[in-house]
Amino acid sequence: MESPVNSPFNELSYYTLGHPDTKYFIHQHIVDAYQAQIADTNAKPISLFFSLIGLYLYINKNYSGRQIQLAHMELAKNKKTWPPLNIPERKGEITASHVLQATPGPERDLMIKKWCISVWQAYENCHETIALFVKKELGV
Repeated sequence: MESPVNSPFNELSYYTLGHPDTKYFIHQHIVDAYQAQIADTNAKPISLFFSLIGLYLYINKNYSGRQIQLAHMELAKNKKTWPPLNIPERKGEITASHVLQATPGPERDLMIKKWCISVWQAYENCHETIALFVKKELGV
């Protein structure tokens, strides 16, 4: 049995948290992709919303991880009702394990983006809901 300490996500977290570009904060992207990818019917709506908002801002609005982190902080200031989202059966073809197979550096960073795109595309049925929510709440 795989130890959670040695999980692909944790191994990838070591890479992103130690990334030399500390201003960009690439770690946010793997958190969002992973949370959306493992979501199931027991997931808290706020968790899935934040993950999909992060993916939307990254993929559609070219936000850095740091900018997404700030957007999440802004959204957390006011209590909201988070409606449930339809979770797709398949949540992307790329996983943290695939990302780890890429060579650390630009190749792995690009693979992180491909992972995020893969997960975001899997949630196609939520795109309009997320885009409208972000526009309403963040003016983006």
